[in-house]
Amino acid sequence: MAQPIPYKDEKLKNAICFFANEHEKLTRKPLSQTFLYKYLAFLDFKSIEDTGRPAIGLTYMAMKRGPVPMELYGKRNELKDDCFVFIPQEEGRVIIKAIGEPDMDYFSPYEITEMKRLIEIYADYFVTTSDISEASHESIKAWRKAFGKKENSIIDYDLVFDDDILDKKEGSLTYAEESYLLYKAIKKAC
Repeated sequence: MAQPIPYKDEKLKNAICFFANEHEKLTRKPLSQTFLYKYLAFLDFKSIEDTGRPAIGLTYMAMKRGPVPMELYGKRNELKDDCFVFIPQEEGRVIIKAIGEPDMDYFSPYEITEMKRLIEIYADYFVTTSDISEASHESIKAWRKAFGKKENSIIDYDLVFDDDILDKKEGSLTYAEESYLLYKAIKKAC
């Protein structure tokens, strides 16, 4: 049976490695968990807006400081791979260090362009975790909608779209909306 996101685990691993490598190159500081969570959320939600499919397809919770990927959050003190390691710090903080190079062949040209764009915007020595959290509040409307209904709720990808796309007539759907409905149907079937 088809998977909604081909090579999801490999994409996640290599996205983490990419963001850890590139962020540290530009900022000369290791990637914090907050920056990683926001990079991944920006990537997934922007991809849905543009293409109708998330790049990685993580499950995000609408926490106070923005969207947080649940697949990582609960394991953040012990995650390690041949490409990266999560290192617990004082006061519950975690940094992510790349220990290898990402394999970018898992990503489409669109995804690579978007990942590089995010690094260009946010990987700056003077951008703080508060800055990137605030940016996620402003630009990820699905987080705003979910957080507004209930803090710490799961963010439904449906919230990316302004209208209830299930009520729209077939001819009035955008390409992204049609693609999203197909993605959602495949995910449900899996």
